[in-house]
Amino acid sequence: MRRQSAVPRSPLVPDSVEAEIARHDWESIECGCGHSAGHLVDAVRDAAEGHPSAFRALEGHVFFAQHLKPPAPAVCAVLMAVWSVQPPRRATREALLWTLLALLCTVDDGGTHEAGLHGQCAAFVRTGVDGFRRELATAPGSGTAAYAEGLLEILGLAA
Repeated sequence: MRRQSAVPRSPLVPDSVEAEIARHDWESIECGCGHSAGHLVDAVRDAAEGHPSAFRALEGHVFFAQHLKPPAPAVCAVLMAVWSVQPPRRATREALLWTLLALLCTVDDGGTHEAGLHGQCAAFVRTGVDGFRRELATAPGSGTAAYAEGLLEILGLAA
């Protein structure tokens, strides 16, 4: 059963992010902690509201010890929806980019004929390349620029 809300729970969460959250059947995904991933909905909403600590709270549920867990693609899709609305606070952008980098720095679990969790996450992250480049140009020398540069390097798109 999908956890959906007709009205966003927070005015700080854009409709596009709420739509991405609602697109996934969180209850049917096994979380890295062994429960259903339904409890991650609140964590990704907190992240969408701009709470930097919410991104760190995903560790152990979405990724752990350089390995992705089954909710990783769904969470990555939501994080990219957050990125696409350009969070205004630098702390939020930094935490978001750190999380994306953590997801991409995991062991690639894909075989020759399937994307695997890593490949699915990388595909979502590739949708934000223009924003990563913009972050590099507008905030040189910052933590956000360093994370953006790292993402571009991992994707093989460094300038």
